[in-house]
Amino acid sequence: MDSLSQIALGGAVAAAVVPASHRRAALAAGAVLGTLPDLDSLPISLLTQDPVALMTWHRSVTHSLLVLPLVAWAIWAFFRRRGGRVAQAPRAWFWAILLALVTHPLLDAFTVYGTQLWWPLPARPTMWSTVFIIDPLYTVWLLVACAVAWAVPRRALAQHALVAGLALSSAYLGWSVLAKALVDRAAVAALAPMGLAHAPRFSVPQPFNTLLWRVVAMTPDGYVMADRSLVADRGPMRFAAHTSDTAALQAVAAYPAVQRLGWFNHGFMRAQVQPGAATVAGVQSGVEGQDVLVLSDLRMGLEPDYTFNFAVATRAPGAAWQALMPPARVPASGGAALSPDGIGALWRGVWQRIWHTPGA
Repeated sequence: MDSLSQIALGGAVAAAVVPASHRRAALAAGAVLGTLPDLDSLPISLLTQDPVALMTWHRSVTHSLLVLPLVAWAIWAFFRRRGGRVAQAPRAWFWAILLALVTHPLLDAFTVYGTQLWWPLPARPTMWSTVFIIDPLYTVWLLVACAVAWAVPRRALAQHALVAGLALSSAYLGWSVLAKALVDRAAVAALAPMGLAHAPRFSVPQPFNTLLWRVVAMTPDGYVMADRSLVADRGPMRFAAHTSDTAALQAVAAYPAVQRLGWFNHGFMRAQVQPGAATVAGVQSGVEGQDVLVLSDLRMGLEPDYTFNFAVATRAPGAAWQALMPPARVPASGGAALSPDGIGALWRGVWQRIWHTPGA
């Protein structure tokens, strides 16, 4: 999730379990601890510039439920020896530190990116994919609760606000799980007549809401995709087919970068052969004139623009594919979508689609 949500969640859970006289300190400490796991990007970038490694090592060590309790204990023991508030209420502060840390990866796991909750075990990243990375209806309750607790830390109102904020934000996550189940049920009903009832698939909410969803199912020659509004849509979902160069993907399947990406994104990726590296942004000019194989993570972005694209192999005319070492990050072509005007247009489109079903 976004940093603001993690700050608010860390502050709220920490402040809810400490004595009232420590509440403001817990709000500040929880906010810091709630963002601490995401600092893993800095040491990773110092160790490698491989964009595949940068993407797939994020949300690993510092997001592990096997590691964070040890980190929480170390932080707690350090501050307990120094005296002060932690020494005055050691049990409450241990839980405050632990909860502020472990709720971070648990919240991240509700998004589609993938969180390695059990690192160093070789389990694939967890991606429950029930909320978008930014969702105001999750965050607002926590922000209000933290504001009230900061304003009147010693009053009973502060504790009531914190409990209510945590309960409402958690209830929203519960609703997102139910919403996903409704969408998945409709998707299976529509995919079954196509022979794709058991095809690998995922569903993900569209930006800033849990009422409009996108479903993607993999096929032998690419993937099919459909939207589902829980407000406007009735009847079967309507899927559109998209092609992927599955033969090229199979040819490079043994390359380390491709295997790592497939493990990380659960195989939900598009393969495109782009002729002539000179036309592919981010690829070194030393391979100009050769075909370039670009893999796109289908989980993040909107067709045909995806956020994470990697050039993983090149091929001279008539030759076999050769691994690109290291792979190159290829920027999405729709960069304007990240501007304020682009985000506004995106939200207007999402809002319109929530309430209206497009024509046949």
